[in-house]
Amino acid sequence: MSVGHTAVTAQLGGQAAAQEAGPCGDDDCGIRDVLDRLGDRWTVLVVVELAKGVRRFRELQRAIPGISQRMLTLTTRRLCRDGLVERTAYPTIPPQVEYRLTPMGHSLAEAVASLADWSRDHKDAIAASRARWDAERTG
Repeated sequence: MSVGHTAVTAQLGGQAAAQEAGPCGDDDCGIRDVLDRLGDRWTVLVVVELAKGVRRFRELQRAIPGISQRMLTLTTRRLCRDGLVERTAYPTIPPQVEYRLTPMGHSLAEAVASLADWSRDHKDAIAASRARWDAERTG
């Protein structure tokens, strides 16, 4: 913590501490890390595809339009690092690699499915709200 930060916190007392608490209260619940991971372009699509079952690398690539080999590699590595995906390499020629969701990955897939359901349920209302907003501001 910087000296300037400490001085400001001391001057404001509890007010600064309350403002810094964030969405999880006083603890670091990790929401920023999760949103960073889910907010990238490909993670949710990979998780949704793997929720359907075990996939080989090329199957994943074919199932996700527009993803490059490099981006799929980076995304699956990150998901493995986070403990959401398990990678199994078989010693064949050419090597076969399979990906599957871990139990934690399946719980994320359930949350993503809930968000997709919410989005589907509210799609028309959001579109109508946007149209009203735009009409009011463009006159």
